[in-house]
Amino acid sequence: MAGGAIASADRPGYDHLINRTVPWYKNSRILLLNFWICLLLLTSSTNGYDGSMMNGLQVLDQWNRYFNFPNSSQLGLLNAIQNIGSLAAFPFAPYLSDGLGRKPSIFIGAVIMCGATALQAASQSVGMFIGSRFMIGFGVMLAHSAAPLLVTEIAYPSQRAQLTSLYNTLWYLGSIIAAWVTFGTFRIPSTWAWRIPSALQALPSVIQILLIYFVPESPRWLISKGRDEQALNTLAYYHANGDSSDPLVKYEFEEIKTAISIDREISQNVGWLSLIKTPGNRRRMRIIIAIAFFSQWSGNGLVSYYLNLVFTAIGIEDKNTQLLLNGILNIFNFIVAIIAGFLCEKVGRRKLFMLSTTGMLFFWSLETACFAAYKQYHNAAAGKAVVAWIFLYYAAYDLAFTPLIVSYTVEILPYPLRAKGFVIFNFAISLSLIFNQYVNPTAMNKLDWKYFLVYVVWLAVEVVFCYFFIVETKNRSLEETAALFDGDEAMDMIHEKGLERAAGVPEGLTKRSTSGEEFGAVEK
Repeated sequence: MAGGAIASADRPGYDHLINRTVPWYKNSRILLLNFWICLLLLTSSTNGYDGSMMNGLQVLDQWNRYFNFPNSSQLGLLNAIQNIGSLAAFPFAPYLSDGLGRKPSIFIGAVIMCGATALQAASQSVGMFIGSRFMIGFGVMLAHSAAPLLVTEIAYPSQRAQLTSLYNTLWYLGSIIAAWVTFGTFRIPSTWAWRIPSALQALPSVIQILLIYFVPESPRWLISKGRDEQALNTLAYYHANGDSSDPLVKYEFEEIKTAISIDREISQNVGWLSLIKTPGNRRRMRIIIAIAFFSQWSGNGLVSYYLNLVFTAIGIEDKNTQLLLNGILNIFNFIVAIIAGFLCEKVGRRKLFMLSTTGMLFFWSLETACFAAYKQYHNAAAGKAVVAWIFLYYAAYDLAFTPLIVSYTVEILPYPLRAKGFVIFNFAISLSLIFNQYVNPTAMNKLDWKYFLVYVVWLAVEVVFCYFFIVETKNRSLEETAALFDGDEAMDMIHEKGLERAAGVPEGLTKRSTSGEEFGAVEK
């Protein structure tokens, strides 16, 4: 297999059906739709807040004293229990999302989150704190398993990739808020120094509970439940100012119906085994599971949850300085990830993955060399250089593994498998996180700088995998992207059905070359 790429070319698709007489930012319906999407993006912020908050709490003397200075093993449990809670939610998440709908799943998850954060803020013992974090993980997973699916399924077609890429990027918004909240409460001489950050974790969930009723349900979910008229009205209201006869709306509606019909025929009984029954699905799962583990096993888990240990190891022991650097790093990550997310359609997913993995390998190697020089030769300049390499390493990480891992996963999965496949993705992430949170602090204590060498080798593996297996998906509709892995016939049928039913389609666009030249062929 050479490169695993798709040579994407410009294609007619649905672009010519979009009325460009009014810019999207002057279209009140699209602006309203994007406002609801921003509400859904807050789910990711909740996750980011948790990771950064735990980083900050470990620096606070008030938190350490209250919980009797947890050792490395206890710290691993306190961090990992949230992901164990997420694992417990996996059996329920896809059935809630596919059965009740995307919106109810988000609502139920937000309600659980609010109760859990209240318990966390009121914790009187380590047991209460651990129990609350288990509940947080459970609630977050129910909402997190549905929110990005709803984002990608309701977004305006030309904005889908960028908005879905923002989902995981908003992790850093929560992380930034948590970092600066803990920095602000650092000087409170009581347990409120950590109780205030704990309580504020519920804020995104409270906002979602109040407004989720007004968010449109996924047209794809509605069509899958036989509610075609409601799905058509939703598409028309937000994508064409209420005009159900608009060519774009007709194209989307027929394309979605055709794709769901084809997928049902291929997988008449859509169970968990469907994820590995066909060659196309096995290719999907290979990529999805790999990027899930890569997203947490690239060295970032060491810095994200145990940044204070890294800073202490290179001689930065002042708590105020550690909290300040943590806050600045999160703002830097947020900016880079947003830029990368908006570039995904122009640059392409495959190029961003390759730039990301090679960049991480390069900067992590430099970081490891400087870390070793500081530890072995007490070179102060090398210790300071580690901070610079951490920032540049994260810039490389943020090119792909912040904006793309969620958006790429949901877009390559066909609708009937999207919820279950996304749960497998989250399950793989939770497994990798639990491993990291138990192993990283212990390994750092025992191996010191040598532990960084493990990630140098692993990052080289990631570069090779991405080169051979990541498939390009830019400039395609959601249905076409999902059909890429099932061969030209499925993609042709989905594309042609939409064009046949859309009014005003130029002649010659109702057929596509089966050679794949017009849209780019998957290399075998």
